[in-house]
Amino acid sequence: MNAAATGKPVIVVTAADLAPEALALLQDFELVFAGKTPAEEGIVALCRERNPVAIIVRYSKVGAAAMDAAPALRVISKHGSGTDTIDKAAAAERGIQVVAAVGVNAAAVAEQALALLLACAKSVVGLDERMRAGHWDKSTHKSLELDGKTIGLIGLGAIGQRMAAMARGLNMRVVGFDPYAGSLPDYIESVPLDALWREADVVSLHCPLTDDNRGMVNAATLAQCKPGVILVNTARGGLVDEEALLQAVRSGHVRAAGLDSFAVEPMTAGHPFQQEPRIILSPHIGGVTGAAYVNMGVAAARNVLDALTRAKAQA
Repeated sequence: MNAAATGKPVIVVTAADLAPEALALLQDFELVFAGKTPAEEGIVALCRERNPVAIIVRYSKVGAAAMDAAPALRVISKHGSGTDTIDKAAAAERGIQVVAAVGVNAAAVAEQALALLLACAKSVVGLDERMRAGHWDKSTHKSLELDGKTIGLIGLGAIGQRMAAMARGLNMRVVGFDPYAGSLPDYIESVPLDALWREADVVSLHCPLTDDNRGMVNAATLAQCKPGVILVNTARGGLVDEEALLQAVRSGHVRAAGLDSFAVEPMTAGHPFQQEPRIILSPHIGGVTGAAYVNMGVAAARNVLDALTRAKAQA
């Protein structure tokens, strides 16, 4: 293991901070923080300079260049559940473990998905703006009632199942698609993906981004949906063809969309979504709550410790 000037092995954190509870677990290491908005080149430079034994990934990408710059690297630990920003194939080729804090932010993300769904169905943002402008739309506006409607969940892991339970509480019919799901609660009806597109009044995405499902929400799949469908995405922006969604919202085929993830993050000024009132936006903060921050940090730290222990045993 690489030792810093302190005599401790180094862990690079692609962020400016970690929860104190996570720091306490890693007190035998020197932690090097990459800053609030780290760039991939900066991560590579830090790896070359400090040769860490582990990287905890919150922001930015970690690719083969960073791995090659750190010969001591044994584990890349995601501060969260999605590992699409880590080149897992490159890591596997180099014998570097990739681990994720799966499920620890499930409550936070599912609650954000529900908030976006309700904002879309009840026109929360638009009505607030109208009220502040002096309008009273009681006689002209009609919101969507979710009672008895069908929600289609794509991805039935910890987050998807949390969302299913909350939708059930709204008396919604819950259908879902997940080829990897094990046993499911009896109120989730497992259906083929093509049936989900046809039957759902609301489609909510809760799956990881892979080469196979990139752009799965596109002009063709949206055309299969009911007129007036609502789309919620708190998973990964790459799941959605953004231009196709924009056109479907503008045509009215999609009633509204609530989005917490985007193809390019941070979203740049002038993105067409910013001018579309029926697309509700949040800056990928579904998993960012006080409790989730602690839970993800602790899980990421424990995953590092476990992986390094395994690597030492195998050496």
